[in-house]
Amino acid sequence: MKSSAVDDDLTIGGLARRFGLATHVLRHWESMGLLAPGRAAGGQRRYGHADMMRVAIVLMGKDAGISLRELSAMLATGNPMDRADLLRRHVAELDRRIAQAQVAKDLIEEALSCPLNFEECPRAREQIEARIPSA
Repeated sequence: MKSSAVDDDLTIGGLARRFGLATHVLRHWESMGLLAPGRAAGGQRRYGHADMMRVAIVLMGKDAGISLRELSAMLATGNPMDRADLLRRHVAELDRRIAQAQVAKDLIEEALSCPLNFEECPRAREQIEARIPSA
């Protein structure tokens, strides 16, 4: 779908509103090399569809837990797969966090389903005992 002329010539305020961001966030991203807006005759930043794509990519990367510094390094190459090592590390970290969240979810579901006091439920007690450091 082709952007309208308005979408191809957004001010920093317009771009910020479009994504629900503060303008200082976009300026910070620009200082890190994540954005490189064009400039109008008076020096005012102008953002087009490619800039909107870049903002969406940065937001998706942040959602995936990738830092701005890492995103900057990835996007500077032109091909994120040039930094496959970084992406693999993030996959491993996400797998670790998912496993940790699953254990927590299972424990909470066990507590909800057990009619006994939390410390008396067999699975909860097992988890509690496992958490006590040995002497």
